[in-house]
Amino acid sequence: MPEGTLVDREKVHSREYQASIAEKVLAGGNSLVVLPTGLGKTIVALLVIERKLMGGKRVIFMAPTRPLAEQHQKTLSDMLKLPPDRVILLTGTTGAEKRGALWENAFIVCATPQTVENDLKAGRVPLERFGLCVVDECHRSVKKYAYTYVAEACKKKGVQLLGLTASPGGKRERIEEVTKALDVKCIEIRTETDEDVAPYVKKLDAKWVDVVLPPEMYELKEELEKVISDRMAPLRNMRLINTTSPRLPKRVLLEVGKKLMAKPDSDKFKFIMLSHYATVMNLTHAHELLETQGISSFLDFFKRLEAREKKSKAVTRILDDPLIKRILRKAEEFRLAKGEHPKLAKLVELLKMRPGKKVIVFVQFRDQIKRIVEELKAKGITAEQFVGKRQGVKLKDQKETIQKFRDGAFDVMVASSIGEEGLDIPSVDAVIFYEPIPSEIRSIQRRGRAGRAKAGEVVILITRGTRDEAYHWVARRKESRMRSIVKGMQAGFVKKDAAQDIPFISKEGQAKMTDFFE
Repeated sequence: MPEGTLVDREKVHSREYQASIAEKVLAGGNSLVVLPTGLGKTIVALLVIERKLMGGKRVIFMAPTRPLAEQHQKTLSDMLKLPPDRVILLTGTTGAEKRGALWENAFIVCATPQTVENDLKAGRVPLERFGLCVVDECHRSVKKYAYTYVAEACKKKGVQLLGLTASPGGKRERIEEVTKALDVKCIEIRTETDEDVAPYVKKLDAKWVDVVLPPEMYELKEELEKVISDRMAPLRNMRLINTTSPRLPKRVLLEVGKKLMAKPDSDKFKFIMLSHYATVMNLTHAHELLETQGISSFLDFFKRLEAREKKSKAVTRILDDPLIKRILRKAEEFRLAKGEHPKLAKLVELLKMRPGKKVIVFVQFRDQIKRIVEELKAKGITAEQFVGKRQGVKLKDQKETIQKFRDGAFDVMVASSIGEEGLDIPSVDAVIFYEPIPSEIRSIQRRGRAGRAKAGEVVILITRGTRDEAYHWVARRKESRMRSIVKGMQAGFVKKDAAQDIPFISKEGQAKMTDFFE
């Protein structure tokens, strides 16, 4: 094991709060570190890793995806003064006959939890030689078997666990699941406003931009809501829900689905109700597309239903509905006459106001990404899409897109959720949410793409009077609640009702949230 200082201090300039957190982790045992994206979770891990290596112990660094594990392997190799062959990336593509030797020789192994789990089960990992297991993006460790298996093995061998995340979740139960999975004894959280962190935070100008649907789209929306309400009646009659409001939260509907699936197949009503449930879920999705994405996305969804060779009763029920047929005719007429959702025009306007700026546009629905890129290019804006394997894009292609973006070959990257974490996307001048998302974890990760090395900007497009408004306020509520709960846990207690501690949400915002979600 090497001696002396291992972190290359010419490349790594640790901040006081990072050093303080590292010291508390080293003294506190299994730890959870919560730091917003861009504030140096990896530097904290580096400082802890250095001390473990100096003490004669080795390190496992787990990340949820292979690209992220590869990124960490490169970072650690660059920032630690270790022989290149002692900081390794281990994946399932490496032959079993070689992997045992790699585990024996490495000081640091970067891998996915699945790879570590498989090698533990095969007896290839000399775990007694390791002193630290870093779990990056540890909010994913909840209910993930590979994570929990590795964590349990580490606990048995006395290997310290260090979880890193920008947010462990917005609910106390989820946060406690994370801390339980890692057997956390020490929690360290910092926010942008903390005294020791604030001097290092780059200014991030965040705002939302209202978009107003044209009257014709509001009319279509209201007609669709009437259909949804009618189709919800069987669920209410069976007391699965207590309302037929088309604004019933999706999370409530998902719970209904779980309850139905849990019923025994012998229940004569199970499959009948599942069919009605599927009808409601399809129509609810169509409603969200109409509200937040546009006419083309809305119509394309129904075209995909129509194109199915084998149509379920739920799909047939929808397509044969005369009211749905009428709505689709009117939607097609509107598309031919007036075009798309006003968000698209607003997006073009916002980008035209920022010539030469590097911008990431995050889009929730993958089908919409290609349409947006085509429209931006048609308006003279250099743009490329950034999507994942589900669209048939290989890791090599993703890396090439990122490099082109870094080199300035195009100004705007239109990304799916794959752009939120994992790959080494460069810091940008601005991040635009094409729509808000009701997840505090993903909102934090998206924002973190801007304002890293310099001041940045975040813009959220919100369609007035739609679920966009609700999702925006819900994400902010969850983020505030998460910080309150974790800070309470850090101090040794958990507030009984941290949900009431929402200092920066206005009464108007809470009213909107209540209208949609309670």
